[in-house]
Amino acid sequence: MQNKEKRQMQNVRFQSVGELLDFLQGEQLEMTDILRELVFECVPGVEERLSFNVPFFRRYGALCFIWPGAVSWGSTVWEGVEFGFNNGHLLADEDNYLDRGNRKMVFTKRFFNVQELRANTDKLRSLVLEAVEINELLHMEKRKSNRIKKIFKV
Repeated sequence: MQNKEKRQMQNVRFQSVGELLDFLQGEQLEMTDILRELVFECVPGVEERLSFNVPFFRRYGALCFIWPGAVSWGSTVWEGVEFGFNNGHLLADEDNYLDRGNRKMVFTKRFFNVQELRANTDKLRSLVLEAVEINELLHMEKRKSNRIKKIFKV
């Protein structure tokens, strides 16, 4: 039986967000910086870490992520930068601003240039703040449920 080569899902492998930023160029770098700044500004105590070689942010659980198109997923590479919400399905997105794709939970918005992103920062800010509220409520509910289980040893 032959050894099968492990299929690589991504074209890069970073050890830190700094390495990712060094890899990015032009508008993808600028848009990634703007989005990171927005998250840090809106979410005190947010934790940033690489997952799938892109920045994911956590506050009371998985919150959002920034996926520059230069970082592939399988053979897929795209233009621009995608900003995603891990619990996007819980956001009040009545105007369908976010792209649902074929996903049930994660919703995203892709930006193709800095001007488009800057024109949408107020909308993104409100979505990030709503996402934090939702995560906090989910966190509090989970803690409450765990306390009940502990009391009744369920």
